[in-house]
Amino acid sequence: MSLSGRAQPLSLVFLLGMGMASERINCPSRCTCQYLAVNCTGQQLHEFPAAIPLDTRQLVLAVNNISYLPAVELSFLADLVYLDCRKNLLGDDLDFTFIAVAKLVYLDLSFNNLTQVTFSTFSNLLSLVVLKMSDNPNLVAIEKDAFTNNTWLRHLDVSRTGLTFLDSSTVRELPNLRFLGLSDNPWHCNCSFLDFITWMTESNVHFPDADNITCYTPEGLHAQKMPTVEAQLHFSCLTQLYKQDYVFLCLIGFCMFFAGTMVAWLAGICVVICEFHASKGEEEEEEEDT
Repeated sequence: MSLSGRAQPLSLVFLLGMGMASERINCPSRCTCQYLAVNCTGQQLHEFPAAIPLDTRQLVLAVNNISYLPAVELSFLADLVYLDCRKNLLGDDLDFTFIAVAKLVYLDLSFNNLTQVTFSTFSNLLSLVVLKMSDNPNLVAIEKDAFTNNTWLRHLDVSRTGLTFLDSSTVRELPNLRFLGLSDNPWHCNCSFLDFITWMTESNVHFPDADNITCYTPEGLHAQKMPTVEAQLHFSCLTQLYKQDYVFLCLIGFCMFFAGTMVAWLAGICVVICEFHASKGEEEEEEEDT
């Protein structure tokens, strides 16, 4: 084979290789890319960036104005393991947003406008280890089964949110949980919250900034550290009666009074009937004697 005949396939391979290389280094506008990582920090983006390489493992969208994460575009990033969305405008409903990024290990949603977390929000993130949702002042509700499928979750931060209550079963059933941020939330330390406070004192989980995990309400417990109010709550919850308790006691009392009255009435009737039959029997005996 001639030299020119060999040069042609070599040049073709070279051109194909250059084409593949240029395709791999393709990067979204205003972002920087470096081997499976895309960084779009602080670029004043208002929308999820287009043309993200499909083999991206790490995606940083921090410090932008993104208010919506499109589930379809995220579904193309099947190998994504790290997603940083802190300091954006994400809010309202994130249900089913992460339905196709099952390999995700790290997710930062702090400093956003999240309002609630339901079972459908993170249920598909079976590999999730770190979840940060701190500094979401409008986050007021986390369903008790919200993390049922996130059994690998090790680090959870919900500090500085609007949460007043968290069901103990929400975190009690996370076998690998080691870090739980709860500080600077307006916790309502009532009898319904006692089970969670008891879990805090008994668990091996680390609570950072523990001095700022305090009760906001009721007024009598305001600013007191949550673990230290456990004894007070135990006493007050055992001795305190609520409206429904009074209703129940009144209902029981009425039932007992009604039952006693009925028993006395029936007993009286029985006595009258017995006396009637006894007197009638005596009369019949007297008539027979005469």
